[in-house]
Amino acid sequence: MFEVRSLKNKVILQIVLLLMTIPYAIPLVQMFLGSLGGTGFSNYKAVWDTGVVPTYFRNSLIITAGVIILVYIFSMTAGFGFAKLHIFGKEVFFWMILIALTLPEVIMLSPLFVTFQKMHMFNTFWAVILPSAALQLPFSILLARNFATGIPDELMEAARIDGANVRSMFWYIILPLTKPIASSIIVLTFINAWNSYLLPLLFLQSPSMQTVTLLPQYFQGEFTNDQTKILAAAVITAIPEIIVYLSMQKNFEKGMSAGALK
Repeated sequence: MFEVRSLKNKVILQIVLLLMTIPYAIPLVQMFLGSLGGTGFSNYKAVWDTGVVPTYFRNSLIITAGVIILVYIFSMTAGFGFAKLHIFGKEVFFWMILIALTLPEVIMLSPLFVTFQKMHMFNTFWAVILPSAALQLPFSILLARNFATGIPDELMEAARIDGANVRSMFWYIILPLTKPIASSIIVLTFINAWNSYLLPLLFLQSPSMQTVTLLPQYFQGEFTNDQTKILAAAVITAIPEIIVYLSMQKNFEKGMSAGALK
């Protein structure tokens, strides 16, 4: 990591970084200011008065927690296997997984719909959790593999000499060292799962099972389009993501830089 020493370069760097953040900050600021239009903070009260906010938040938390658990378990174990274990054809399997990154979510909707109908999983949380986790696994495995590759093989050899098996090496050596990349994977998975819109819209038909991303629909219909309350609902929906990111920011940045460079 380079260090900027002169005052002039520090000022230039700060200006450049400020200019780079403006395109991302303007929509957020506009969203918040727009949510206060008309009746101000009463827009937030109107969103809460729909009576569905606690239910929608609960459903989103259940789905997001399920996706995070699946992605964390499979990305950590797969990353370890692809990085450290001698498996015949593992590079072929790895690149086959990465090919899944090119698959858009929309092309899987029809086969998923038929599959969930036959398996009696339609209108259940699993109909959103399983495909959401599957869509996020390729990139998560890529990050975990790159990070695990940077862990010295000497640690594995020392553990093997002491009599540790593969499971013990993974549990006592790899997992404790993967906290930064695990934080990155958890944050990215949380954001993607929490923001999921298409899958809950199609596979969760019961009003009692819908998620926070469907909350703005309460103020948008054939005869109504209350933009201030839609923006207020969007702000409420974004609060958990901001909290999660800020609480894990340090490890998230470490994990992303390490996973990208190693």
